Amino acid sequence: MTWIIFLIILALFFDYLNGFHDAANAVSTVISTRVLSPRFAVWWAAFFNFIAFLIFGTAVAKTIGAGIIHTQFIDSNLVFGALIGACGWNLITWWFGLPSSSSHALIGGLIGAGFLKGGTQALVAGGILKTVMFIFISPLLGFLLSSLIGIVVFNICNHFKPAKVDWFFRKAELFSAAAYSLGYGGNDAQKTMGIISMLLVGGLAGTEIAPLQEFFYSHHELAAIQHGEFVVPFSVVIICQAAIAIGTLSGGWRIVKTMGQKITRLRPVDGFCAESAAGTSIFIASFLGIPVSTTHTITGSIVGIGALRRLSGVHWGVARRIIWAWFITIPAAALISAIAYELKVLLF
Repeated sequence: MTWIIFLIILALFFDYLNGFHDAANAVSTVISTRVLSPRFAVWWAAFFNFIAFLIFGTAVAKTIGAGIIHTQFIDSNLVFGALIGACGWNLITWWFGLPSSSSHALIGGLIGAGFLKGGTQALVAGGILKTVMFIFISPLLGFLLSSLIGIVVFNICNHFKPAKVDWFFRKAELFSAAAYSLGYGGNDAQKTMGIISMLLVGGLAGTEIAPLQEFFYSHHELAAIQHGEFVVPFSVVIICQAAIAIGTLSGGWRIVKTMGQKITRLRPVDGFCAESAAGTSIFIASFLGIPVSTTHTITGSIVGIGALRRLSGVHWGVARRIIWAWFITIPAAALISAIAYELKVLLF
């Protein structure tokens, strides 16, 4: 049981690291447009990260818990390898200021450890394919939505003085940032919910973790998992939302600079369009149960609004460097995860 408790703590550390690493996604636009100071921006984002459970269910958590690796292959060693792979890659990309996907780092971690344990039979092809498809779909959707919103908004704004437009969107961007933060908290915190629930449900046959199940699950939830359902307990929902919000409060200022300043220069109206587009994309994915990358989505949205104003206004070299980080995230995290899994099996 001590080992399971350690893995739950490690999962919550990943959740914290997720918020720390991806805080830039939520606050980069409002900081770069100077709508909010960094301190107020992270508090604003963290609050909406936490209350996201009031809007979203647990469809994404169920995809992570039962839609990437077949449940019969799941054990504590596999979860350990997956978390080490995800945390390790997050720390590497944070150090170099690359806004890679924490979601895909975790999925890569699951794939690496799962493949090493059970080969291709351990992998759920449909869940992995859906996730890989959204590596392309989520930034494209963000790009298209931000461009569409930008066209509508810019045409309306042409009838007003620039000073009045700037004043209005400095207020409006607070709401778009809140919507984006809700979507981010609703999608990303669910990944850790899925991992912790995976540990608790996967160990149902082990009497040594029965006290943990009784601690986390209500009587109704226990009855459901005894009938083979994958249930995310409400207590796990709350602690995961809290962990990601605390991570957001800690910030990730290296990545804030890349997202908010190096891709393109943003005005309040641009920030509003980008956040609105990204928030809408993430809401759709969350309700469909797809563990989408919020990083990919907001990056595509920022590039979309920058390109709409002026193609040369986008720093395409920086954008290319970010895209390369996207494509290597799953295999890199999978490699770290496989090494961690093998070392755990051999040495302990």
